[in-house]
Amino acid sequence: MAEEKHHHHLFHHKNKEEEGPVDYAKEVKHHSHLEKIGELGAVAAGAFALHEKHKAKKDPENAHKHKIQEEIAAVAAVGAGGFAFHEHHEKKDAKKEKKEAEGGHHHHHH
Repeated sequence: MAEEKHHHHLFHHKNKEEEGPVDYAKEVKHHSHLEKIGELGAVAAGAFALHEKHKAKKDPENAHKHKIQEEIAAVAAVGAGGFAFHEHHEKKDAKKEKKEAEGGHHHHHH
């Protein structure tokens, strides 16, 4: 009767009990990939916002619609930029964890 529910989350975080050994190289690559996607999303949304701004000037009859679309695209660009920034820090943390797992910090190489 006690049916276990599985929730599907956007970022697929697992319970610590379910995890095996962490593949840090894979973690770094994953966050690097998501960072690039965020950057591309920010650039695309920013370009679309500029496009809509231009359309608002060229098409005064529908200027209000274009202004709204420009504002939505600008918000999307900021959100995607924030996501890229977040993933950049996740990547840095994964690199740090990888280094620590490989035997700590080796500052003195002679």
